[in-house]
Amino acid sequence: MRILPQFFMFMAIAVIAIVLGVVVGDYGAWYFSWLIGTAMIVLFAVAGGVLFDAQEKERARADN
Repeated sequence: MRILPQFFMFMAIAVIAIVLGVVVGDYGAWYFSWLIGTAMIVLFAVAGGVLFDAQEKERARADN
């Protein structure tokens, strides 16, 4: 029974995405690439922070 609410939620998201695609028209590709690019920048920044933190922990462990 848990799958049915998820199905309706994803269906609603798909309908909203389609409506937004129709509303923005020719600018849709630009907005899509802007959103994807922003998400990728955030993900790379988070990954860099995690790697930096791991390196700092390893360096502190090696010093002890």
